[in-house]
Amino acid sequence: MTRDESEHAKGTKAGPQAQRFLGFSLGSEQYAMPLPSVREVIAVPEITSIPQLPSHYLGLMNLRGQVLSVVDLRLKFGIKADRTAETAVIICEIAEQPVGLVVTSINSVLAMEESEISPRPAIQSDKPAEYIMGVAHSGKKLILLLDVSKLFNLTEQTSIKNATASLKSV
Repeated sequence: MTRDESEHAKGTKAGPQAQRFLGFSLGSEQYAMPLPSVREVIAVPEITSIPQLPSHYLGLMNLRGQVLSVVDLRLKFGIKADRTAETAVIICEIAEQPVGLVVTSINSVLAMEESEISPRPAIQSDKPAEYIMGVAHSGKKLILLLDVSKLFNLTEQTSIKNATASLKSV
């Protein structure tokens, strides 16, 4: 079976206009991020916590000699979920810093046509939701598409950079 046939069998389309996303779960909710923003996916490693940081900021990890900040997206979004054997860390770049994002599970790589993606809905909330770039339909489920570059505000990005930089200078 070719790669295109395999993707078609999984219910995804890999046409010339298809965008590819990494699908994952946060609790029971479905999310995805553009595949080009993902560096790699790993099992949850040992994490060194740093005191007096927000609860969603878990601390630092060592990835083959490189120190990375680790953020639990479930906690950041206020989603309750326990760590299981499927819990994973997505390594991606945020503000030119590699960051580990803890998710409940990795689901699949999705190829979606532009027509399958609805624009970001207007959300009435006191918290900004610019990190949602759109909504995809997968059967009866909706998948929120995340813009990784907008997951953290400037203050959070600075905290991530400072935490990582301070450990590198030790």
